[in-house]
Amino acid sequence: MAKLEQTLYEDFDHLLNRIEDGIKAGSSSATLEEFSDFAAGNARCSVRVFERYSYMGGNRVSLNVTLFQVGDGPVELSAITSGGSQAMFFKINTLGEEAFLDKLREIL
Repeated sequence: MAKLEQTLYEDFDHLLNRIEDGIKAGSSSATLEEFSDFAAGNARCSVRVFERYSYMGGNRVSLNVTLFQVGDGPVELSAITSGGSQAMFFKINTLGEEAFLDKLREIL
């Protein structure tokens, strides 16, 4: 797994749309698999799960992106990739996971 956590000072909806559009446009095999949106009081949370085929690893990798914001405060982002290994008992060949996370870094 690869992980990215960041605090962003941007409009929540604009950032979420930019991430969705950028990930899908960044790879011909990238898809938005599922999503959830929550709100409680003045807090919001959006979760997006993307998948794409990794040519480097010869398999599919996933990217889970979570955005969280309270009121007008900063947006907290957590992004975690998974699925990029071909080994049974330990992880090898995680290049596809890192490449997927690098695409998100470019968007941000």
